[in-house]
Amino acid sequence: MSKKRILVVEDEDNMRLLITEELEESGYEVDEARNGQEALEKFRSKEYDLVTVDIEMPGMNGLEVAGKIREMKKDAKIIILTAYSHYKSDLASWAADAYVVKSSDLTELKDTIAKIINM
Repeated sequence: MSKKRILVVEDEDNMRLLITEELEESGYEVDEARNGQEALEKFRSKEYDLVTVDIEMPGMNGLEVAGKIREMKKDAKIIILTAYSHYKSDLASWAADAYVVKSSDLTELKDTIAKIINM
C-alpha cells in the first residue's frame, strides 16, 4: 500500500515544519507550500490525498485556496487549519471537509486527517 500524500499549506515556517514532521512520523508523505500560489501549482502537478490549508496567509487566503482546489478536483479532501475559531461560522469554510483550530498539539489534526483519508 502506498503512503497517503498530504499537501501542507502554511506561511509560518515553524508551524509548517512542525506539521510536516508530525505527519511524516505518522507515516504520510508530505509536501509543503508557503502560500496559495505555490499550493495551487503543486496541486496541479501531483495527486494528493488531502490538503491542509492555513487561512491567514499573505496574498491569497486559505478559503480562496480551498475554493480553487475544490474547482480543480471536486472530491479533494481539505482541512482548514487556523488559529482563529471565529471562521467556523464563515460560510466560505463550507469548501473544507473539516476545520481544525491550530495548536502545538497536533493530535486533533492527525485524528481528523486519519478520519477523512480513510473514509
